[in-house]
Amino acid sequence: MKSLELSGLLATPTTSTVREALRHMPPHALDALVIEAATAAEKAWQRVVVDRVAAFTAGQSGDGPRPVAAYFTPTESTTQDGTHPGWSPFIAALASTEDIPDLTHTRTTATVVPIGEAALSEEIFADPHLREALNRLAAIDPPSHTDVLRVHLPTRQVSRLSH
Repeated sequence: MKSLELSGLLATPTTSTVREALRHMPPHALDALVIEAATAAEKAWQRVVVDRVAAFTAGQSGDGPRPVAAYFTPTESTTQDGTHPGWSPFIAALASTEDIPDLTHTRTTATVVPIGEAALSEEIFADPHLREALNRLAAIDPPSHTDVLRVHLPTRQVSRLSH
């Protein structure tokens, strides 16, 4: 079986063929499969982030230097289930050099936003594919308040920077 055929089968893990195959696998093999699947999922969501940032920057007008990196800052969303860390779907900074911009807050003022209002603004203004990818990455590895997510366009690398 070729890898493309196998990926087609694994894309529908609830089919009887795949379920039966999974039932016959030993626990250590299933654990290894879960780890590989999680790693592949994280890489796939990172590719979505890079693609969406690249599309955004390509659509920007101007004669200046093209951005080489985009930066995202952490945020918290409050739902009826509690507070959850995540990445803001809005680019905090675009850099046209390899230098990392200063994204630290000199003074932070907390403003209470009614539940649902922040989500509504994200739904209206944020790129839905970028928002989904950032939410998935945050679910896989939640950011801390001092983290910054860097998207390096020339290398298509997504990395987390901690201050």
